[in-house]
Amino acid sequence: MTDVLIPFADAATAADAVAATQRWLERAVIGLNLCPFAKAVHVKRQIRYAVTAAATADDLLAELRHELALLDEADPEVIETTLLIHPRAMTDFIDFHFFLQEADAALKALGQQGRLQIASFHPAYEFAGSAPDDVANCTNRSPHPTLHLLRETSIDRAVAAFPDAAAIYERNVETLRRLGHEGWRRLWLSDPD
Repeated sequence: MTDVLIPFADAATAADAVAATQRWLERAVIGLNLCPFAKAVHVKRQIRYAVTAAATADDLLAELRHELALLDEADPEVIETTLLIHPRAMTDFIDFHFFLQEADAALKALGQQGRLQIASFHPAYEFAGSAPDDVANCTNRSPHPTLHLLRETSIDRAVAAFPDAAAIYERNVETLRRLGHEGWRRLWLSDPD
């Protein structure tokens, strides 16, 4: 993990956020195969976990611009993707949802549209038209608000390897409905077995 613009004064806070995110990645994203492309970059240690203490939209936008530039310039063999974890900013899901328009505008303003993409995860993620307690929302629920920065070339390779990428969402919903709320809760126990 390299420096962010607005670090936590207490390094343990950032380490805890990374540990929670890695646990989520290993147990939910990879463990439930919610993203069939996540395991390879995780195993190769090509994920940058950037934890910021940014607390305002403006500070988070500055951090996002910084991370987008860093990812765009990095060797993909070293940093293939970035998880920008922001435990203090956009903690309300509606604020986060509207912030995503600003994030996409920043991507476009930096001239990185077509090279990079932003995916979103939040502890209270809610798909449009779904009930807040619909277990399907858990496909995009992370321990902390997180912006996932991806390379378009990575997405192209993933789609080529998994031609029916559109079916991933439906499969994930089925997986979570079979798992149910109790199964989702059990994932986070110290020993989920």
